[in-house]
Amino acid sequence: MRIISGTYKGRRINPPGNLTARPTTDFAKEGLFNLLNNRIDFEGIDVLDLFAGTGGIGIEFVSRGCNSVISIEQNDRQCTFIRKICNELDIKNLSVFKTEALKYMASCHATFDMIFADPPYELKQLPEIPDLVFKHNLLKPDGLFALEHSAKTDFKNHPNFTDHRNYGNVNFSFFENK
Repeated sequence: MRIISGTYKGRRINPPGNLTARPTTDFAKEGLFNLLNNRIDFEGIDVLDLFAGTGGIGIEFVSRGCNSVISIEQNDRQCTFIRKICNELDIKNLSVFKTEALKYMASCHATFDMIFADPPYELKQLPEIPDLVFKHNLLKPDGLFALEHSAKTDFKNHPNFTDHRNYGNVNFSFFENK
């Protein structure tokens, strides 16, 4: 994994082989952030990274000037890895919480300018995640939510759905708080 742009551009992050996360491919991450560059100003925004995995997406947001990133990951080894990378890069504005993402969403009282979620593609509750984001008012007005998923899941009929993109086998659906 590499950081595409910003303060840490070009840095490589090499997760150990014992992590169970499926990192977003560099190809898909580059496509995602190219699209986001045209839709949001990264400077000063607050980001929630659900199902953070290896932390690559959250670190990419920090690298681009976000005010804060909260990364939610339930796997202890993956949380430890994200914290290790943040220490190595001297990142102070990324917080990692070891908890289950759906439970965090239900108890969170903060709102975010940008939410990114990369749940396991086989997660039974994956189709419910957009509803939970809006039910729990996690997204600020005019905020953007990006959900990574497989081609098997279609969100085009969701009332907050705005766009869909695919990069190889990686699909992103976008939702806005209108």
